[in-house]
Amino acid sequence: MSDFVHLHCHTEYSLLDGAIRVKDLCSRAKDFGMPACAITDHGNLFGAAKFFLTCKDFGIKPIIGCEVYVCHDHLDKTSELARKRNHLILLSENIEGYHNLVKLVSRSYLEGFHYKPRVDKAMLRQYSEGLICLSACIAGEIPRALNAGDMDGAIALAREYADIYPDRFYLELQSNSLPEQEIANKGLLEIADHLKLPIVATNDCHYLNADDADAHEVLLCIQTQTTMDDPKRMRFGTHDLYYKSGEEMEAVFGHLPQSLSNTAEIAERCNVELDMGHHYFPVYKLPEGASLDSEFRRLAEEGLERRLEKHPNRANIDPQAYRDRLQYELKVILEMGFPGYFLIVQEFINWAKDHGIPVGPGRGSAAGSLVAWSLRITNLDPLPYNLLFERFLNAERVSLPDIDVDFCERRRTEVIQHMVDTYGKDSVAQITTFGTMKAKGVVRDVGRALGMSFAETDRIAKLVPDDLKMTINKALEAEPDLQNLYDTDPQVKKLLDTARRLEGLSRHASTHAAGLVVSPRPMDEFLPLYTGKRGELVTQFDGPMTEKSGLVKFDFLGLKTMTLIQDTLDNITLQGKTPPDLDNLPLTDAATYDLYARGDTDGIFQVESSGMRQYLRMLKPSCFEDVIAMLALYRPGPLGSGMVDEFIKRKHGQVPVVYPHESLSDCLRDTYGVIVYQEQVMQIAQIIASYTLGGADLLRRAMGKKKPEAMAKERVKFVEGAQKNGVDKAKADEIFDLMEKFAEYGFNKSHSAAYAQISYFTAYLKVHHTVEFMAALLTSEMSNQEKLLKYISCCKDMGIDVVQPSVNASQRSFSAREGKVVFGLGGIKNVGDSAITEIMDARKDGEYVSLFDMCCRVDLRKVTKRVLEALIKGGACDCFGVSRAALLAALTLTACGNKTTEATPTPTPDLNAPATTPEEGMEIDPEFSVDPEPEIDENAQPAPDAELSDMVDAIYKIQPVELMGMETTGIDLTDETWYGYLAGLTANNVGKVDAAVISEPMTGSQAYSLVLLRLRDKADAREIADSMEENISMRKWVCVEADKARVVSFDDKLLYVMADSELVDVDLLADAAAKAFNATFDVDDSLVNEDESELPPELLSAPAVAD
Repeated sequence: MSDFVHLHCHTEYSLLDGAIRVKDLCSRAKDFGMPACAITDHGNLFGAAKFFLTCKDFGIKPIIGCEVYVCHDHLDKTSELARKRNHLILLSENIEGYHNLVKLVSRSYLEGFHYKPRVDKAMLRQYSEGLICLSACIAGEIPRALNAGDMDGAIALAREYADIYPDRFYLELQSNSLPEQEIANKGLLEIADHLKLPIVATNDCHYLNADDADAHEVLLCIQTQTTMDDPKRMRFGTHDLYYKSGEEMEAVFGHLPQSLSNTAEIAERCNVELDMGHHYFPVYKLPEGASLDSEFRRLAEEGLERRLEKHPNRANIDPQAYRDRLQYELKVILEMGFPGYFLIVQEFINWAKDHGIPVGPGRGSAAGSLVAWSLRITNLDPLPYNLLFERFLNAERVSLPDIDVDFCERRRTEVIQHMVDTYGKDSVAQITTFGTMKAKGVVRDVGRALGMSFAETDRIAKLVPDDLKMTINKALEAEPDLQNLYDTDPQVKKLLDTARRLEGLSRHASTHAAGLVVSPRPMDEFLPLYTGKRGELVTQFDGPMTEKSGLVKFDFLGLKTMTLIQDTLDNITLQGKTPPDLDNLPLTDAATYDLYARGDTDGIFQVESSGMRQYLRMLKPSCFEDVIAMLALYRPGPLGSGMVDEFIKRKHGQVPVVYPHESLSDCLRDTYGVIVYQEQVMQIAQIIASYTLGGADLLRRAMGKKKPEAMAKERVKFVEGAQKNGVDKAKADEIFDLMEKFAEYGFNKSHSAAYAQISYFTAYLKVHHTVEFMAALLTSEMSNQEKLLKYISCCKDMGIDVVQPSVNASQRSFSAREGKVVFGLGGIKNVGDSAITEIMDARKDGEYVSLFDMCCRVDLRKVTKRVLEALIKGGACDCFGVSRAALLAALTLTACGNKTTEATPTPTPDLNAPATTPEEGMEIDPEFSVDPEPEIDENAQPAPDAELSDMVDAIYKIQPVELMGMETTGIDLTDETWYGYLAGLTANNVGKVDAAVISEPMTGSQAYSLVLLRLRDKADAREIADSMEENISMRKWVCVEADKARVVSFDDKLLYVMADSELVDVDLLADAAAKAFNATFDVDDSLVNEDESELPPELLSAPAVAD
């Protein structure tokens, strides 16, 4: 067994800097006979939990560490010293040390982030217990002092660190062929001798094998958005940073045996066991004298009685059956120790309902719980539809319940804020998720890094099939053209070989769309944290690892259909009608099922596709069970197996309904003898072989996983149980085979039933409140021009008039009025919310009588010329009785308008003319109302890109620019006159830009310009920035000029701003961009073009380029 253990290692969680997969790391350490393995990623603990569990799987000791960034003051983000930081290795010696490391890393993000997460020495002292410290690579503070020739300073620093970490500080030696390292090693040995400090050998591993070095250089190019042929690109300057064997390390440090044996000694000292076996529920506030169990039971029992009292079918139900089922579920939940979970979930769901926030009826297996229905967590009675509690919670398979909740998309964040207000901002966090380098994406990334053109890379990437589980190897097998290119084109071969080495690595961290965790104490007592792009608290562990840490996860999903339903109910109320009570709506309306049978399902949840409509027309659903079944069956597996056609034929008596065994008639009656649901597989096992439902759930899971050994054991158990019930062996085997076949296609009935209820609600509202529903449906698709036109056409087909927009009559949303739908101002392209709010607020004093009247009453900084043009072209100003052409001409002749040519003078209409009634019979032209007429002004610049315009607004919200006539307009990327003059682009690089906007004052006497681009490829940022700096004139104004410019990049955006410093401080605008698009954690793309390595400048062949 080797005496050497690697203590300095960067995995894939040193995002786009380390290239070692955690499993490969542990496997290699095991192969080398090393007793332990360490993880020391840059500034984070993203991979710590996964690493810990993987080490355990391989039977080696995990050493959890981090290479932190040390600065002079972690709160300083403005001085010259703010960006100076040094590396330091910290290893957890014991559980106290691990918790201190979690605190350090969390605070480095939450408080100290400035380009990188930073700590200072005061923090190191505060959280020093239980941590072993190594002096790090040549980016460490001591090696840097030695390379600067400051031996006295280096000795003082060594004393300081030894004081912070008494008997736990080691001087770190490396051998990597770098001259700076040789200088550092020599000085470190002198300090070790002088201060009697121990030494330790490491290799700063960034990739697994020596031949991974080239692929790793490509990875660095992807990180810094450069190419391999760029002389300025970041490079390490050595190919030695791989995971060397003990023998290789001994070959270079054999003359210093203590440096090798100390690694094993440190490994022996490090003993951390993470707590992975408990659940930590948030503290639920109980009434005085109540316990969790008693309060849970009280709320469930009282809730059931309220449900039964209002039950739409209360005359025909058996209340005692409900009470018995409730007591059974309560017993299981209490025995499993989960009452706190249910109390917390019911609290935030009922809070949302009490505050008018639409909540879905349930999703997943939770809809099978009567307790959940009693507590109003779900909204579908599980008993009439034979929904099984055991599919949700099973005493024979102890696992935490998982209740996902659909909220109104528009108001979901209010519920999250409620959780923060209830449990404290330090105890609520969202969950991180890691984007990986998937096959198609990694081909594009590597192609850019290798300097290949966009067209070349795109051609190759498009040959990779679109499949979430696709790999480079699978793509080569599936696509002969790709294989041919690989075999015949050396450049393609290099691209794919490199991509193969990098695919699957974690690329970036982001916030999970739905996951939320709540802790009983401050979150950083359980796991490390960072700050997301919107300032939210985010766990550094992903969802599965967060749950393994014992914290309870809740999924808060946004479902647009819930917003649609609520908007419909609001529209009904606004018409003076009483909206239906959906909570207690009978699911038996014949007209609603007739709509399904006709396939008239535009806008109906889950059943809009042409394929689904075809099957609905064939099936002709006549009851709720049919809708549940159709949602479950309309999936590739059942469709391909013929199950759907068989189901439909049996329903209509075209083929006889037969059951696998006569005892299964009740179980399979609703699906005409066809096994459709997972719950039916469980019931068959219970009926035929006397399984408990808990045991049947384990059987279902085993069938789903298709493990031969497990299935063989289950078959024996099933057949034996069946024989005891009088079923012969041959029939039992036949039924087991049938179950196994259908288990592959079976769907969770509880989930299908819950979503069928949402579908039914939308269908019911469309049938009985058609105008109100269509208005809400159009509102829900205002940003989708294609669907907007489709649904307007649907309205016409149903005989519903869609009244054209009007600045005097329209709301932001589409609205229902007198049996018609009034077009919403938000449906007109390029008319934003702030402009609409301004128009609606100003008209409270009376309708606008003319365009001039409106312009006098609204704030023209919000209702800009571009907005006015869109309103006119969209027909919203037709109410003034003046032709659109005349209104546009008048707008053009104003001080803020475009220049008109002398050759074609246009008469000025009377903008004070009173409003007149539009011509009789005038109707909306959806083409014009949705998209402004392009023919009217052929010389106008294109409409500004919505995303870029919103980003400009966000910058100005933080740092206002108060100049006369400010306007954001689009830059025409097809006209060199415009893109060259305004954006500094050339014919050679304009194709690399997807969209561009410019924000300037409309007078030529104010030197200020802001240009924002969205790039097709982030890797082109430097090239485009150079082009802008070279070609944009800072003297483009009349008699004035800009004296300062800044270029800032973030994600795939590039911002160029220049100004006369007496008018606008461009540095403040650049900082506003940083704040607006919070890059407090975006390791994938730095906020500014810092382009700096995780290693120090000494390892770079050229200096990093800033800003």
